[in-house]
Amino acid sequence: MQSDDNSRNTIIFIVAAVILFIAYQFFVLEPAQKRRQAELARQAPAAVQTQPGVSTAAVPQVPQAMTRQAAVAATPRVPIATPSVRGSLSLRGARIDDLFLTEYRETVKRNSPPVELLRPEGTQFAWFADIGWTGANVPGLPTADTVWTLVQGSTLAPGQPLVLQTTNGAGLTFTRRIEVDDKFLFTVTDTVANTTGQAITIAPYASVQRQGVPKDLGTNQIVHEGAVGWLDGKLRQVKYKKWQKDGGGPAYTSTGGWVGITDKYWLTALIPGGNERVTGQFRETDAAGLAIFDANFVGEPRTIPAGRQITETTHFIAGAKRVPLLRQYQQQLGVERLDWAVDWGNFWFLTRPIFSFLAFISGHVLNFGVAILLLTVVVRLIFFPLANKQYESLTKMKKVQPQMEELRKKYKDDPAKQQQELLALYQREKVNPLAGCLPLLLQIPVFYALYKVLTVTIEMRHAPFVGWIQDLSARDPTTIWTLFGLIPWDPASAPLIGGFLDGALHLGVLPLLYGVTMWLTTSMSPPAPDPIQQRIFQLMPIMFTFIMAPFAAGLLLYWTWSNVLTILQQYVIMRRFKVDNPIDKLIRKLTGKPDPVT
Repeated sequence: MQSDDNSRNTIIFIVAAVILFIAYQFFVLEPAQKRRQAELARQAPAAVQTQPGVSTAAVPQVPQAMTRQAAVAATPRVPIATPSVRGSLSLRGARIDDLFLTEYRETVKRNSPPVELLRPEGTQFAWFADIGWTGANVPGLPTADTVWTLVQGSTLAPGQPLVLQTTNGAGLTFTRRIEVDDKFLFTVTDTVANTTGQAITIAPYASVQRQGVPKDLGTNQIVHEGAVGWLDGKLRQVKYKKWQKDGGGPAYTSTGGWVGITDKYWLTALIPGGNERVTGQFRETDAAGLAIFDANFVGEPRTIPAGRQITETTHFIAGAKRVPLLRQYQQQLGVERLDWAVDWGNFWFLTRPIFSFLAFISGHVLNFGVAILLLTVVVRLIFFPLANKQYESLTKMKKVQPQMEELRKKYKDDPAKQQQELLALYQREKVNPLAGCLPLLLQIPVFYALYKVLTVTIEMRHAPFVGWIQDLSARDPTTIWTLFGLIPWDPASAPLIGGFLDGALHLGVLPLLYGVTMWLTTSMSPPAPDPIQQRIFQLMPIMFTFIMAPFAAGLLLYWTWSNVLTILQQYVIMRRFKVDNPIDKLIRKLTGKPDPVT
């Protein structure tokens, strides 16, 4: 029947689209992640000595890349120590360029080092912030090579600011006061005193710069990584590949706003003081084959009369993209949409409230995995009426399946008559084949929004659940090749096939549970009329088990638990309509009871 075929085709189209989307993640992005170490070993990029982000000076030759320790030791420094970050500030250029996030570790192991965020120029993948002044006809402005003098303070810490100073030897004195809170906010207050005897015109600038990035960064299609900012009343995002391909983008004139560079979980953002009118831009230049990514803004020029001074304040955020903290800074600094540094996606009207509710639950149950389970229950309750219609329709279809097969066999040589009889059967039994598809289509945006939230928010990173799951943001660590941890052996070490066992064939407890629950939900649905379609639906649980295995444990936990709730709802409805189902068949098989008489 035509409507029945349309229903099946709609389902197949949806399934195929999901398979293609997930397969891209698995077969393209996952191998890229695996190749990262080999790529890093082959690369020997050098760092570039450049002028500040707004400078038009030529880029000099690239020097030999240094180790991190050598780069830190090469310049005079002042320590940075807060409850959330540690590192140092370089007196050469007065740069914030050496920072570790002490509240976050590289892995879940106890001896794992803290996450490195910023690293000095001269190292591989340097990442740092420059703040200063620019002026076309003003000689002697501080540059990246200027060595500042520490005139107050010994360690930058909450309540312990630093004061730096330098002069150009021709009547200009530059004073910089740097403060830091107990999280990730640096406040830089620059003062310029003019004793030259004549007025000068200069403009403030600020730049955050990355000199090269790992090859796999920015390849995840579900997460934005690259340039980010709120300029001219709009969210501006440019992924690394496009950023490099296009050389950046247009300049945006904006009152207030912010610019920065973001990774999946980490952010560096520059915020002009007050409602400063600025011109923001994302630029990319190449130096000896090294891509220089620069997010910057320049303020309006201001004139300093002789004997006077001016002051400019710039805020710099360097840390984790914790939504409550970003919203706190947003309110504290009077800046717009700072929490949009988190990639909420096109369904932001769903992802933002879903995250807020998830964070609320997590704050009360103190376990992010349990919060995911409870959130899934709430979402299923919201969609309960729609899902009920969907499963009732599928159950009715399954109930009349034998009659449909008889009609297809009886009128196989007369398609028109077959369609007429099937329509009559549907009317008689009050079955609507499309009723099972429409509720599913309405639920897809919400399920995608949940997937987005669990992927991009840092709250799931290194969050434990129970037992063997100590990091919900990583894949299930167990595998069938070690009998789920009983055999002390690393499958990746196997000759020739180690990468395959640890990659495509890495099946842990959660992926297998997901596969079983998917098989049950598929078995409870009416079979497709076409043998090829039947085989596709039979193979789907196996295919999805392998495809989903590399995904984060938190996502698999959500999908598996969602399947369990689906099975319970389907089971109740099938029992109500007296339709046989796989669960009752299994119970009869285990208890030795006979099948019901039909």
